[in-house]
Amino acid sequence: MSGSMASMGTSDEPLLITAKEFAQKLNVSLRQIWRMLSEGRIPQPVRLGGTVRWRLAEVKSWIEEGCPQQPTREMASG
Repeated sequence: MSGSMASMGTSDEPLLITAKEFAQKLNVSLRQIWRMLSEGRIPQPVRLGGTVRWRLAEVKSWIEEGCPQQPTREMASG
């Protein structure tokens, strides 16, 4: 089986993207992705073992909505 677990969808487009790929989509540095994540400005990633990935569909939807700030965990739970 060729490809990674992140590309198990029916199309050639992956289901999950890396921080580097996310940064490329936003045209920002990798460091800026981590900064934006810590500030709650981007969607939360999926953590699989030692890897961090974002759901491509969620990223696309977030971009189409104008990149709204994400609710923090404290705000969402309470």
